[in-house]
Amino acid sequence: MKHDHISFIDYNMDQLILPLDLEIKIPPNHLSRLVHQVVEQIDDKILYRVYPGGGRAAYHPKMMLKVILYAYTKGIYSSRKIASQLQENIYFMWLANYQQPDFRTINRFRSERMKDIIYETFFSIVDLLHQQGLIQLEEYFLDGTKIEANANKYTFVWRKATEKFDAKLDEKYRTIVAGIEAITKEDEKIEVESSLQERLDKNPVTSEQIKDTLSVLEKRLETEPKNKAIKKAKRQLEKDLLPRKQKYEAQKEIFNGRNSYSKTDKDATFMRMKEDHMKNGQLKPGYNVQIGTENQFIVGFSLHQRAGDPGCLQPHFGILESYGRPKPKALIADSGYGSEENYAFCDKKEIEAFVKYNTLDKEQTKKWKNQVGRVENMTYDEELDEWVCANNKRLTFAYEKKQKTDNGYITKKRTYRCLDCQGCPFQEICAKGKDTKTISVSLENQQQRREVRERLATEEGDKLYRRRKCDVEPVFGQIKYNRGFHRFLLRGLSKTTVEWGLICVAHNLTKWANQLKPKVKKEENNDKKVA
Repeated sequence: MKHDHISFIDYNMDQLILPLDLEIKIPPNHLSRLVHQVVEQIDDKILYRVYPGGGRAAYHPKMMLKVILYAYTKGIYSSRKIASQLQENIYFMWLANYQQPDFRTINRFRSERMKDIIYETFFSIVDLLHQQGLIQLEEYFLDGTKIEANANKYTFVWRKATEKFDAKLDEKYRTIVAGIEAITKEDEKIEVESSLQERLDKNPVTSEQIKDTLSVLEKRLETEPKNKAIKKAKRQLEKDLLPRKQKYEAQKEIFNGRNSYSKTDKDATFMRMKEDHMKNGQLKPGYNVQIGTENQFIVGFSLHQRAGDPGCLQPHFGILESYGRPKPKALIADSGYGSEENYAFCDKKEIEAFVKYNTLDKEQTKKWKNQVGRVENMTYDEELDEWVCANNKRLTFAYEKKQKTDNGYITKKRTYRCLDCQGCPFQEICAKGKDTKTISVSLENQQQRREVRERLATEEGDKLYRRRKCDVEPVFGQIKYNRGFHRFLLRGLSKTTVEWGLICVAHNLTKWANQLKPKVKKEENNDKKVA
C-alpha cells in the first residue's frame, strides 16, 4: 500500500556530516553560558597557584571548575554522575569542549586542588555580583544551619566517656605499680621502684610513662626471669594498659575542645538535627554551617565544629577579615547570636548590630512584666551600685565572677543580694520563699540590651529585622529542598568546606541567572509593543 501523502523530516543515521558545533544548541540566556562567562573572569593566578607544574599535562582548571559548578546548580554532586553527564548532556559537553575527565580526576580536583582556593574563588564571584549592582555589601544577614556529615551515626566517641575510662586506667596503673613495690625485697630495687612511684604521684599518667615502667620491668626480669608477679604486671601493661592509654591520648587530641566526634569523619561533631525523620531530636554527626546573605545572594560562609551559633559569629567574621572583605555597615541576625560577646565584637568592629537577644520578645508580654523577681523588672541605682526591687528593697553587691568564652572573651557577672526579704509580700514569688533574694547580672550586657532595644525600635531597625526572614532563611530552603543538598558527600573539615563553598557559588549563579530572565522577557514585550 502506498502512502504518497505522508512526509517525514529527513532522518538518516548513516549520512556523513561534519561535527556539530554544540554552541548553536545553547540558548542565549542559558545558565551554562553564565557559568562560562563568570569563570572566565576569575583571575588565572588563583587557579594556577595550586598546580606545581611538571609531569603530564592536566585538564584546564577553568574547564573543571565550570563543569563542577554547573553540575552543582543542577543538584548533581556525585563525581561519577558528573563524569556521566560529560558523555550525555550537551551543556556539560559544551562547557568541557568535548573533554571527558573521569570521576577520579573530577573528585581530585574538587577535594585537593580547590581546598586552598575555595574562598578566593567564591569571593571573586561575589565581587562580580557587586560590580553588576546586584549586592551592595553594606547589610549582612547572618544565619546558620546544621548539615549532616558523611558518617555513620553510630560511630560516636564521647569526651566524658573517654575521660572516665582514662581515669580508671590510671587507677589500674597505680595499683599495678603499688603491687610491684610490695613484692620488691632488695634495697637497690626498692629505691628504683620508689622513685618511679614518686614520679607517678606528681605527674599525670602518660603512655611514655607506661613505656618507662615496662623498661624497668624488663630489666627486673633479666635478673628474676621466673618472677610470675613481674611477668603478669608486664603482660598487663604491654597488652592492655599501653594500647588503651595510646588510644585515649589520640582521642583527646582529636576532641580539641569538642564533646564528641565520629570515627568515620573525625572532624564531624554530633549535633541535634532539625531534619530528623524519627522526630526525636536524634544526635547525628554534622557541621554547623554559617552564611551571610544580601538580596538572597550568599556573600560569606564558614563551617564550624561547634553546635551553638553564638560562638560562631566571631570566627565567621575572622575568615572574612583574613580575605580582606569589606566590612558591612549593619549585621542582622536572630536571637541565637544575641550574646554579650557578639555585641562587644560588633561594637569593636564598628558594625551596627540589629541582633535580638533571647528574651527580647518575652519582655514585651504582660506575664513577663508581672514577674517581679526578674532583673529586667528591677531598677538599677548606678551611683550606689544597687538594684531596687518592686517593694523598694535594695539588693547590694556581694561578689564578682569572671567567665571566659571559647573565643577568649571575658564576661563579668556581678552577684547582688537582698538581706531584707523576710515579711515582704513578694517573698514567695520573688525570692522563692527564701530569706535572701540573689541575682547574677552583667552590667555590660544590660547596657548592650538597652541599646539593642532602642535600635530595633526605630523604623530602620524594624524594617531590617523583618527583611531577615525573607533574605537569609529562604537561601537554606533553596539549597536543601530545591537542590536536594541535605548531607555532605566528602569527609573532613577542609573537604566539606570546599563542598559547601561550591554550593554557595552554585546558588549565587542560579540566582543571578534567574534575575536576568525577567529583564529579557520585559525587553521582548517592549519590542512587540513598539512594533
